[in-house]
Amino acid sequence: MNKQELVDAVAARIGDSKAATGEAIDAVLRAIMHALTAGAAVQLIGFGSFSTGQRAARTGRNPSTGAEIQIAAARTVKFTAGKAFKDAVNAS
Repeated sequence: MNKQELVDAVAARIGDSKAATGEAIDAVLRAIMHALTAGAAVQLIGFGSFSTGQRAARTGRNPSTGAEIQIAAARTVKFTAGKAFKDAVNAS
């Protein structure tokens, strides 16, 4: 499912316009990104938790040449599914 399909499904489910539903979904996604950018975690009970982590700098290899390259440290985004979400996925 892509974003437009998500907007269509939510709009059909709640009976609102696709434009208003798209704006609402965009607002939720922006709020999650803003919180994670600020270093906070986002917990949606029953769905899951978004948080950030650190990946250390490391040495990797260029697969085409085999040459060693340095990969910089980076912040990562983690998602951990909630119990209700896991149970729903495993039930189907």
